[in-house]
Amino acid sequence: MTFVKARAAVRGLVATWAAVTVVVPVVATSSALAVDTPEWSEVCRFSDARLTEISGMAPSLVHDGLLWIHNDSSDAAVLYGVDSTTCDTVAKLTLRGVSARDFEGMASSWSAKGRSRLWIGDIGDNRDSWPFVTIHRVREPTKLGETSRKPRSWRFTYPDRPHNAETLMVDGRDVWTATWQLANGGLYSVPLTSDVGVATRIGDVGSLITDGAISPDARSYVLRDYLDLHVFSGRPPGRRVAKLPLPVQVQGEAIAWAPDGRSLFTASEGDDRLLRIDLPWWVLASLHPPDHLVP
Repeated sequence: MTFVKARAAVRGLVATWAAVTVVVPVVATSSALAVDTPEWSEVCRFSDARLTEISGMAPSLVHDGLLWIHNDSSDAAVLYGVDSTTCDTVAKLTLRGVSARDFEGMASSWSAKGRSRLWIGDIGDNRDSWPFVTIHRVREPTKLGETSRKPRSWRFTYPDRPHNAETLMVDGRDVWTATWQLANGGLYSVPLTSDVGVATRIGDVGSLITDGAISPDARSYVLRDYLDLHVFSGRPPGRRVAKLPLPVQVQGEAIAWAPDGRSLFTASEGDDRLLRIDLPWWVLASLHPPDHLVP
């Protein structure tokens, strides 16, 4: 069995485990992270045949109710704009001059001049062998429909060896990624340099992290794996305040914040549902404590 097939087998086993696992909600003691089952709902179902393996997702900053989505490595360098209430595809953005080696994460952020940018991570590396991976940035289209843009790109690598990653998080021009590993992965700050930059490890993350996102107010962030959602206060590395079970989705990967900052969207490579997860009140209180409780 090749390494790529072995990694695919691991994904399949995890997906099967998720499908048969029953989560019993509990509340931990004060010495441990609280665990609870968040409320969730199915928003809509994707019917566009082009959305075959949804692997990354980010909210539009200029079009209300729009999510930008990309497929895994099975697709070209294309982003699809999807209505987050109907799952209808209403936009297509082609990245000119770019080959999608293994797109595995995306984000949106404001520039210093107040322009919306879309960031795409060509950061997948199933064999842990590429000499570098690439991040692309493109200005978000102000009109829906089909268009193309030539992105600006940056290459980087890791300080020890190549890694597979499926997470891209951005705030302004600050960029982070988290590696996908069977044991604990790493959280890295990524430099944007003219040469091949070297990412800096700033913390540890759990195993099999498939995506992450910075909150709309940039005061918190989330990471997800195939089974759980990990919620952090502060910017990366921050402080983890909750671990919550996610609804079962076969090979669930993509996650993005809703504009209200109180809920999240999730999507999957093997499930046509767009789900919305409502964060419990105590998680929101941990992320935004009253002013008189802030040191």
